[in-house]
Amino acid sequence: MIPSTPPAGVSVPRLKRPAPLREGVYDALLNLIVTRALQPGQHLVESELAAHLGISRQPVREALQRLSSEGWVDLRPAQGAFVHVPTEDEADQLLAVRSLLETESARLAASSATPESVVLLRELYEQGVQALAGGDVDAIVAANAAFHAAIMELSGNKVLAELAGRVDRRVRWYYTPVAPQRGRESWKEHAELIDAIAAGDPERAADAMRDHTDRTRQISREVRREEEGSDKGKKEERTPA
Repeated sequence: MIPSTPPAGVSVPRLKRPAPLREGVYDALLNLIVTRALQPGQHLVESELAAHLGISRQPVREALQRLSSEGWVDLRPAQGAFVHVPTEDEADQLLAVRSLLETESARLAASSATPESVVLLRELYEQGVQALAGGDVDAIVAANAAFHAAIMELSGNKVLAELAGRVDRRVRWYYTPVAPQRGRESWKEHAELIDAIAAGDPERAADAMRDHTDRTRQISREVRREEEGSDKGKKEERTPA
């Protein structure tokens, strides 16, 4: 349940009515889920969401139904709406698809890279390193997404970019808990990837991206199992002997 006032550091903007309200509510709630301002498993109360957004309950209800159809929200009879809790299989399957798409994008990017595009990648890399130094997880996740999107754009394959775009938000959702653990190793891998693309070496770039995304997939599994073990331990502590 969302508290009567937003948690510290969480900004829930009021929506301007001239904008398409249904889409605006959907985008606002999805962003809160992706950034984990609304945590997996959290109860979503229509009246409270409507109050925070400064609107009526009807567009909130419609947005929750759409989010449910897309797998972001679970609607439970007689209980209400809850942020979906992704399973290990869901996360693993999505990250596996991501690895396939991005490995090919890196291969193509290395074949079409220009000096200007390499400069852009290095600028995005520096932004990521700065976000890492600042310890801002949201900024790190955003920088990571921007870096990978730039490589996808550089691939020149519009179909590939479209497919990657469809999974981008969910990848960010799964990546957020992993970002602190990946830390400097992730950006070191990004630097190696840039060097391969700058060298115009498609196979080296593909190998670097495959290793990079597979490592993220592996860490994601480890983090989820640690979380599940922690949750199990807490439940056992609360259970009377």
